[in-house]
Amino acid sequence: MYEIVRRHLGKVVAGAAMAVTGTAVAVAVTLPGSAGADEAPRTAASGAGSAGTGTAATGGQGGPGAEGQAPGPAALASAPPEGAKGIGTDPLTDDELRRAETLAFTPPAAAAQRDAQRDAEGGRGPQHLGTELADPRPGEETGGPRRAVVRFYDYRRDELLTRTVNLDTGKVEQSGAQRGVQPSAHPEELKAALKLILADPLGKDVKADYKDATGRDLTGPEQLWFNGDLYRTYREQRVPAALAKCGEHRCVRLVTKVLNGPWIDTRGLIVDLSARTVTRVG
Repeated sequence: MYEIVRRHLGKVVAGAAMAVTGTAVAVAVTLPGSAGADEAPRTAASGAGSAGTGTAATGGQGGPGAEGQAPGPAALASAPPEGAKGIGTDPLTDDELRRAETLAFTPPAAAAQRDAQRDAEGGRGPQHLGTELADPRPGEETGGPRRAVVRFYDYRRDELLTRTVNLDTGKVEQSGAQRGVQPSAHPEELKAALKLILADPLGKDVKADYKDATGRDLTGPEQLWFNGDLYRTYREQRVPAALAKCGEHRCVRLVTKVLNGPWIDTRGLIVDLSARTVTRVG
């Protein structure tokens, strides 16, 4: 039998597997000892632009298929050293990522503009959303310059900022600003949203659920695994008046769990990062 233990805000679910598709979150509860409660902790930043280390397994003497021999212990193969600059359509290197983000605001006028912009926590400068290799232009498919597209979000004006940087010349070749365009949320935005929940009166139930599950007080986002994405009003049947500007504003919905422990249901709390408010839905 499936069992859901309801506490405070929603559910503290031990041994759960949760999938997020858009704004709909399905919670499948399994018997104790199955995946979920005992899994290794992950951070919201996992999979968001961080580079992993490749591994390869090699068999023992004679190989795993040798008759009458068991496979030998696996060996880890080190990733090849990364150069300062990629070639062709290679992914951007760490050096290129840093250079692109710096070059995006290198001209004095752009630097002054950056200081007037705001990130997800209200700090100076826009919120970095991502940097990726730009597609080569016609005729430059082989041997052309490498370019990077850098995206930021200015919470002061609710604008998506895009800069295309030529990594060979160091110049910004294209620049644009759009309103009402909302790319997926960055892990730093999700962290800012969780901070707002914990600081809001509506977050008291989240803290109570955490206390029930661990016996400890919840004081910061580092105590939880969290993930999520944008709250898109066109996918919802009922949108509270307080969230009517989501889409123009940047709003997110989170899923959270205790590190190596049960899920804490925060799906009913929507954070408007632009207005810095928390609203209950459902």
